[in-house]
Amino acid sequence: MEAENQVVVQTQVAEKQEEDKNTVVDFKMVTFSLADKDYSLDIMHVKEIVKADRFTFVPNTMAFVRGVYNLRGEIIPILDLRLFFGVEVQPKSGKKLENIIILAVDDQKFGVIVDKIDKVVGIQKSTIQPPHPLFGDINIKYIDGVVEANNRLYVLLDITRIFSGKDALENVPRPQPTYTPPERTPAKPAAARAAPEGKAAPSGLAAKAESMKAAEAPKSDFDDQAYKFAVESLANYKKFYVSSVNESWVRHRFTEWTKAGKSQIQNEADAEEFLSTFWSSCTGKWWTKEFADAVEKILPDNSAKQIIVWNPGCGKGTESYSLACVLARRYPKSKIRVYAQDVDLLTVSNAAMMSIPAELADDWYSSYLTKKANGEYTFNQDIKDSIMFEYHDCKNTNALPMVDIVFARDVVSMLDEASQNTVVADFQEKMKGNGIAILGENETMPASFNFGENTVGALVAYNKD
Repeated sequence: MEAENQVVVQTQVAEKQEEDKNTVVDFKMVTFSLADKDYSLDIMHVKEIVKADRFTFVPNTMAFVRGVYNLRGEIIPILDLRLFFGVEVQPKSGKKLENIIILAVDDQKFGVIVDKIDKVVGIQKSTIQPPHPLFGDINIKYIDGVVEANNRLYVLLDITRIFSGKDALENVPRPQPTYTPPERTPAKPAAARAAPEGKAAPSGLAAKAESMKAAEAPKSDFDDQAYKFAVESLANYKKFYVSSVNESWVRHRFTEWTKAGKSQIQNEADAEEFLSTFWSSCTGKWWTKEFADAVEKILPDNSAKQIIVWNPGCGKGTESYSLACVLARRYPKSKIRVYAQDVDLLTVSNAAMMSIPAELADDWYSSYLTKKANGEYTFNQDIKDSIMFEYHDCKNTNALPMVDIVFARDVVSMLDEASQNTVVADFQEKMKGNGIAILGENETMPASFNFGENTVGALVAYNKD
């Protein structure tokens, strides 16, 4: 009997050894803990592990941004992953250093603080299981999967989803527009804008949709099926969603596209070319003096002690800083507060540390800049203090105070139609009685919302009707 048991054991050992030989490790992960729970990251994003506790504080950033750290001459933003996910932070004892994982996502580096860094674990990628909707203490959209290794269950974080902002507005190419929006005429007062019973009167570009369609091509020449396919392609390739917010521009552009002999939008490059004339003036760039003057001109009189502005989709911050300068010029006696928000965590975290091109010192920005000892330029403290950069998805509830201005150019079109309506409703709810909202030059408020308009050139300021 003993001999038989020994044979069984030897057979099992041999089978296990053979199984181990056939197990191919094709995925390695760095494991760590947050609040005594096991997590992991794809090792391909990990550059190194460091310990540190002295970070340079950066004002006007979210609570989970601990500051910046000088790593052998390279300045790296440091984010506390525990605070980001809202898990318990263990109190430090004495001068204990923080455990930091230095990560690289796309072309940028940053560090994340964790409780404890464990080891590198190799697994088969096929063993990674999708997370259960109720799994863990963090939002499921940040979880790539769960995997069991060495009798421990690890939550594999999707670090690209968390920090790179591949779905964020800033990564969409934004060349200068060549399309000139159709001339706008000032909207009639609400009482004069009659509409069919039960239906709100259209405004802005939406009000001109029918005349634009007629001017573009005869009805028989417009291929509705091809247009529908183009609309679907824009959503698939560039997350650009066609609705009443932008449909008149899209139809106009589609007619141009087909008249130029172009076929359907068949790939991402086609979608980028199609949208190349959509983006508003100076979007994602430093503003020209002409555009700054145009924005100043459309801003209404306001004698309030504080002017509060909501700037969703702020990207790298060029628009937020430019807007803050214009606001300071337009309302010199008021305190300015700009809530600049974006879904790209890394970009919005770096916005407060943005370097200023030297050529701006000779432009209209000059009176708002300060020259540092090393010869570089930065915005003066008043401008810096006026902007609060925040990580936030505008589709979610936003705990902002009532605002005087919503400045959201080319943002609404990057949301699906249901989210567009949710966000515009949020705009309307948070606007003060005399507040205004400014969208992109080729966007208009959905017809289902009753906004009034004030038009100056290509800019339209929407107000509560």
